[in-house]
Amino acid sequence: MDNSGGGTGPAARRILVVDDEVTIAESVAARLRAEGFTVDLAHDGPAAVAAALATEPDLVVLDVMLPGFDGLEVCRRIQAERHIPVLMLTARTDETDQLVGLGVGADDYLTKPFSMRVLAARVHALLRRVDRAAERGDSSIVVGDLRIDLAERRVWRGDTEARLTPLEFDLLTRLAQRPRAVLARERLLEDIWDWSDAAGTRAVDSHVKALRRKLGADLIRTVHGVGYALDAR
Repeated sequence: MDNSGGGTGPAARRILVVDDEVTIAESVAARLRAEGFTVDLAHDGPAAVAAALATEPDLVVLDVMLPGFDGLEVCRRIQAERHIPVLMLTARTDETDQLVGLGVGADDYLTKPFSMRVLAARVHALLRRVDRAAERGDSSIVVGDLRIDLAERRVWRGDTEARLTPLEFDLLTRLAQRPRAVLARERLLEDIWDWSDAAGTRAVDSHVKALRRKLGADLIRTVHGVGYALDAR
């Protein structure tokens, strides 16, 4: 593990950057340090898991292709300890690869090559979402056989509890706040991801697919060309 320092004091958020391409890792670290974060670096799978356990980062920027074992396995192992927001970096554009990443606990992904400005914006958006979640009051939402505990961030359909990533939970909650109302992809993207760029709407689609896989294909209705609606009964 390479501790590259940075930050603005003891309250600075800590980010672990994992990429076997040292030039890319150092460039990402430099940008995040300029944004006020403390940054640690790792360059292979085992070192990434060890660094996550040792430093307890607030967020991980994680490349998929790593020596030792890949980023998907890194994500599985660190999420087994505690949930850490993960932004995955991938050179692949295949949606199946992105869905696998989301399925093992990643919250978002960027396809290489990417701009440092976009990466920094995604990191800030993920951390803002974590902060908002911590500020929520203790209440619940019940729609048909779907029950969402906002305080404990747990979800059941019928008697079966589903384990959701933080972004999946936030997306489901947003849809459940207005059951049967159609919410546009662009609105969901802005509300949940804090993005105004509609080019990211595939992220919404990928997370909806993950929710259907975990909670049932009939839960969320697609309105083609518009967006999605929660149809729990």
